Amino acid sequence: MEENKNEEIEKEEVEEQEISEETKLKDTILLQKEQLEEQEDRLKRLMAEFDNFKKRSSKEREGLYNSLVSDIFTSLLPVVDNLENAVNAETADQAYKQGVELVLKQFKDVLAANGVQEIETIGKPFDPELHEAVASVVDETLGEKIIKEEYRKGYKIGNKVIRHSMVVVAN
Repeated sequence: MEENKNEEIEKEEVEEQEISEETKLKDTILLQKEQLEEQEDRLKRLMAEFDNFKKRSSKEREGLYNSLVSDIFTSLLPVVDNLENAVNAETADQAYKQGVELVLKQFKDVLAANGVQEIETIGKPFDPELHEAVASVVDETLGEKIIKEEYRKGYKIGNKVIRHSMVVVAN
């Protein structure tokens, strides 16, 4: 009988050890699952931060590029103005006038190819974001705050104004 008792005690001890080991394994598995979830969460956050960084860097590069382009073209706009004045000036030499017209056309083509657009003025409503009023006149044929004349052309790149139009506003 004593043998049976010893065997039972040993069996109970073995069962307790198995239960203890099983509990330890379950605890280890739970701990590893938590760690894995933490790592996955950290990875997702890093991926989101990196994606935001790429977007922010792209916007900054685009903004810098647009700023540089607008600075360059702003410095060239007086040349375009002078070429337009030369085209409008009276001359007896038609070949000379055609040459100036071709140079002006080439300048305007370069501006257009780089996204620079003239701001429409005459007959359009006055917009302080696009136009600079230098005078106002009374004109019954035009509505209120309609542009009558343009002294200097304005230009924009996309939605960014690089030079406001100088205009005369009616009424």
